[in-house]
Amino acid sequence: MPPEEKITAAEERFERWRSTVGLFLGPVVGVAVLLLPMPGLTAEAHRLAGIIAWVIVWWVTEPIPIPVTALLGAVLCVLFGVASARTVFAPFADPIIYLFLGSFVLAQGMAVHGLDKRFAYQLMSIRWVGSSAGRLLFMFGAVAALISMWISNTATTAMMFPIGLGIVYTMSGMIAEKTAQHIDPHRLRYGTGMMLMAAYAASAGGIGTPVGSPPNLIGLAMMERLLDVRISFFQWMLFAIPLLVVMYVLLFALMRVLHKPEVGQIEGGQDSVKQELFRLGRWTRGQKNVLAAFLVAVTLWVTPGFLALITGTEAPIYRSYGGRVPEAVAALTAATLLFVLPVNWRKREFTLTWKQATQIDWGTLLLFGGGLTLGSMMFNTGLADAVGRGLLGLSGAGSTWGLTFAAIWVSIIVSEATSNTASATMVVPVIISVAQTAGVNPIPPALGATLAASWGFMLPVSTPPNAIVYGSGMVPITKMIRAGVLFDIGGGILIWLGLRLMLPLLGLA
Repeated sequence: MPPEEKITAAEERFERWRSTVGLFLGPVVGVAVLLLPMPGLTAEAHRLAGIIAWVIVWWVTEPIPIPVTALLGAVLCVLFGVASARTVFAPFADPIIYLFLGSFVLAQGMAVHGLDKRFAYQLMSIRWVGSSAGRLLFMFGAVAALISMWISNTATTAMMFPIGLGIVYTMSGMIAEKTAQHIDPHRLRYGTGMMLMAAYAASAGGIGTPVGSPPNLIGLAMMERLLDVRISFFQWMLFAIPLLVVMYVLLFALMRVLHKPEVGQIEGGQDSVKQELFRLGRWTRGQKNVLAAFLVAVTLWVTPGFLALITGTEAPIYRSYGGRVPEAVAALTAATLLFVLPVNWRKREFTLTWKQATQIDWGTLLLFGGGLTLGSMMFNTGLADAVGRGLLGLSGAGSTWGLTFAAIWVSIIVSEATSNTASATMVVPVIISVAQTAGVNPIPPALGATLAASWGFMLPVSTPPNAIVYGSGMVPITKMIRAGVLFDIGGGILIWLGLRLMLPLLGLA
């Protein structure tokens, strides 16, 4: 269960004002767009523009849950005759939806049986870490990033949050003992750094695999649907993992410089981690089963990449495997194992029950479907082409890498105001259209927008992980903004440089 997100009375008033204004502003903006003369658009594209304007306002102001807004957008497309119900709702059954469904079920299995905590505590107790405050911070963030490659950044932050609190309180107690003075752990620089590390490393870690963050799959799905370009799980990791490593080095350096630890050694910090690991006891049957299912998924996901390296992409075995075991089938196969592998055969108890499985984030799946629908409709009606031409004229970016640079910063700015999934949904199809209009390779700009959608670090409302750690009381808003701006800027530059170096090597640029 994620820790409670604490907000001040002023913030609560602002959120109420924002949602109330947005509730009425959304339909008003939608109707206003419909009334504007747009001679260059078809009737369907004009109506879609009004619908998308309404949806965007509600995504930003959140008067109703974001997934419900995504469903509303699909419903309005049918009601206003943009397309038939069969066409509009087809993206809700896209294979990418089932890839995330399978990965969500696997993540739920990890949480139910405590495999994620065991993994985190095991790494944090490595001898190299010792009692060094710097190495504890480094390993803490590295664990968050590594886990977030496979489960949601929100779940990762919620899991790492109490671990970080324990380390900070240990440091506070140690300083108080040495100075014989009461030390408020909420005022420690190290506490601020530890909390921000939990949130930022979890969000950054999501770029490492296609299933690590919703924008990744949104971008991949749109490239496959709109460009007929398929980037495999293995291909994604080939450029994303090196990029993540460099990103994490930057993040750690920022946290060390901005929030220098009060002391160099935290005596007893690692002992508290080892005690938590000891409380977990021996490996349970459920943990072993979840690990086995997870390894099956990873093996099936990366096998096509190894086959391509060994046999080439034209070999029959590669084509056959890709057709029979796509990523979605691999994820669902592994997820199904959780309902088959027993933890107690005599009682017919299995690794995961359906009741437990239903607790996954269904809202994200609905948001996926709605986002894919709106993206497809923009292309089918010609709206994306019209928007692309307009933006191209304004930006003046005419080269592949100039457009990629612009796409990255647009996506980062949008992600500060709304969820990363909504950001990718809004930005990626437009960027693809802009690239096509400019006559340049649309893959680098689309990937730039996709990766940058995860880069929202300035405000507590930017991402759920930010809100979680802000609720600790250890992160003043000014320090979150300062660190967030620097990581936004550094991350944006590194995304561009990473894609510029890696994509040509992989034949994607």
